[in-house]
Amino acid sequence: MNTKQHPPLRTGLLGEKLSHSFSPQIHRALVGDRYTYELFERAPEAVEGFIKGDEWDALNVTIPYKQVVMPYLDIITDEALRIGAVNTVTRLPDGRLKGDNTDYFGFDRTLRACGVDVQGKKALILGNGGAAATAVAVLRDRGAEVVLLGRSDRSVGGISPEPYETVYERHPDAAVVVNCTPVGMYPKLVGQSPVELSRLPLVTAVFDMVYNPARTALLQEADTLGIPAYNGLLMLVAQAKRACELFLGEELEDRLIDAIVADIARETGNIVLVGMPGSGKSTVGKALAEAMGRPLVDTDALIVEDAGRPIPEIFATDGEEVFRTLETEAVKKAGMMSGAVIATGGGVVTRERNYAPLSQNGKIVFIHRDPGKLPTAGRPISQSTPMEELYARRLPLYKSFADLEADNNGTVENTVETILKALGYRE
Repeated sequence: MNTKQHPPLRTGLLGEKLSHSFSPQIHRALVGDRYTYELFERAPEAVEGFIKGDEWDALNVTIPYKQVVMPYLDIITDEALRIGAVNTVTRLPDGRLKGDNTDYFGFDRTLRACGVDVQGKKALILGNGGAAATAVAVLRDRGAEVVLLGRSDRSVGGISPEPYETVYERHPDAAVVVNCTPVGMYPKLVGQSPVELSRLPLVTAVFDMVYNPARTALLQEADTLGIPAYNGLLMLVAQAKRACELFLGEELEDRLIDAIVADIARETGNIVLVGMPGSGKSTVGKALAEAMGRPLVDTDALIVEDAGRPIPEIFATDGEEVFRTLETEAVKKAGMMSGAVIATGGGVVTRERNYAPLSQNGKIVFIHRDPGKLPTAGRPISQSTPMEELYARRLPLYKSFADLEADNNGTVENTVETILKALGYRE
């Protein structure tokens, strides 16, 4: 393909709903301004006209159109035919349209990067849609014994799906689990998981093609059980890199993949602050948000906004349990955001249910201040319980929630720099 034409190549992503796509960001990181990259949201009835039209020179294609576009193409690679889906279309110099599937490269690159050897092992594929076809092809090529689970009777790669309900009895020897469903995905299915890993005792690796949130309920359970777990971001970037190569007709360095994955993870991940009442979470959060150019979200402020009353009044009128219920709803709302600094209330760690929404898309930082420096005015729990007792009770909870600790006995500036360095935002 001619990459020196003027204006530059017109590329982009074709799909039905694309507002949360990372693809433009990834392609800019891969090639800069060597081509334009747009999001082409099209209704199903408009796909044929768009594919046959002249608005684009090369395309990525996402759900639900990976199969829809195939009848309109002149050439389809053997790999795409084997998978039964096309996610990359290029316009050849003679005007013909060629369909490829770069998801295969993306998933294969993920397995290699994670060092998972599936040869001779049983792999459970969750879902029997288009994404599952990619996983089936790659895992089979790598020598795995593939089992397909699905809600419909649609076969994939000649494999008939089994019902989810029988998996624990029929396949307790499964070693690898790959989620190819949208279960766990932002925004509708967050917090849900397609299987219970605790009932599959021999699993040694879990892959979830979902990448938003970064840690789905499935991956969080894997972490709890000590099972190596990987989301779909590496696959997304790797397949985009291969698509770039097809667009440009040249190879790009593989090292770009890991660098872009790390950058996106840092840019989209939340920084969540937990700590005792009066430990400086709001002050540190404000300074941190300003230093990073990020929004600051205060879960206590969300509670007040939703309840229409100040927190001391909620405690006095309705009691702590009502407040904690409101707090959990605020935590769920904040945890679904990305690229934010989130300051939480001092008692957020007293309810284990708050951990999953806070950690699903971010790192949790324990802001530590010596108990003798903690104020109590205007804080219902701090006023009703001696500070030393409250501190001793909650300290292990903060440590169990947190990914790292930042001392806030000195200046706010030092605390902010400590956090930025620990999380990789500073050299």
